Amino acid sequence: MVRAQTKAKQANFSLPGDLLEDLRRQVPKGEQSKVVARAIRNELMRLRFRRALDNAFGAWNEEEHPELEEGTEQFVRGLRHSSRTGGKIE
Repeated sequence: MVRAQTKAKQANFSLPGDLLEDLRRQVPKGEQSKVVARAIRNELMRLRFRRALDNAFGAWNEEEHPELEEGTEQFVRGLRHSSRTGGKIE
């Protein structure tokens, strides 16, 4: 997901001492805010993805999708085979 850059705003929060020391040791001063912003964006994306997975759990069930009874791998193989054989699903 690509986001438009917005004007930077200052934030005040605490970090564990060892993490801050490591950031200062590894990242040049002018790049530290970018690194922290990137890390926060990545973590927020991971949390959104996790929430979406949790909310979607059970959305596909056997009653509504009997074609997946043998598993998704077998179903996808059948679709791929049918596209090679002109639409005949085995």
